[in-house]
Amino acid sequence: MPRPAVNVAVRAARAAGQIILRYMNRLESLDIIEKQRHDYVSEVDKLAEAEIIRELRRAFPRDAILAEESGASGKSKNVWVIDPLDGTHNYLRGIPHFCVSIGLLENGEPTLGVVYDPLRDELFTGDRGNGAYLNDRRIRIGKREGLGGALLITGFPYRQRRHLDAQLNMTRALLVEAEDIRRTGSAALDICYVAAGRVDGFYEIGLKPWDMAASCVMVREAGGRYCDFAGRDGFPPSGNLIAGNVSVANAIVKTIAPELPPILALP
Repeated sequence: MPRPAVNVAVRAARAAGQIILRYMNRLESLDIIEKQRHDYVSEVDKLAEAEIIRELRRAFPRDAILAEESGASGKSKNVWVIDPLDGTHNYLRGIPHFCVSIGLLENGEPTLGVVYDPLRDELFTGDRGNGAYLNDRRIRIGKREGLGGALLITGFPYRQRRHLDAQLNMTRALLVEAEDIRRTGSAALDICYVAAGRVDGFYEIGLKPWDMAASCVMVREAGGRYCDFAGRDGFPPSGNLIAGNVSVANAIVKTIAPELPPILALP
């Protein structure tokens, strides 16, 4: 049975989702700030994040928090990692692919995750040892045995455009074997799609902890694997992430290896 903490995170994610939906009909009036080049935040991100933090603080006042907009607060072996609106670019343009992501790191490892797509009312939950679910239905990673016929999903490193050539070279190499590659704009939701078997594998450069903490739990609990670009298992400090079933993840690691600059192979 999932821990009570899952229910708290679900409640927080749904509350944030309601805020996100409430503002969808007035996007043109939102205050939007460019945090850095190609990286935007809106007042909706901040309102949704504040609601999540309020729910978590009420239930777990001693836990630490790492949130995309407000940063880190508190010190604890338990750290709640929050992305209140993953896919802000999509949201602000009316593209229907974004989510709320809430993960729990215990001693640095993801152990609990909730990812909520408010538009589709799809709720992904994962809890260490208790499986991964989509709206209370157990999900399992796909059974693809390699890159042949695989549908992959990725994102381009807008925070790290210096790695764009490497990303394009890796993508070119993977397309030689894979069926196709998608780029949809919400890493947290994309990785959940891997866990649910909707796509076969994921790779991306330079993710932040809030982009992947929750959905990595989903992949592992659905029977999959996540690792860094060099194939090292575990939550990657580099943010360079590969996810899929064991066969697909191994095939991605092997295929991109010749295209990998040394800096991207670092832990």
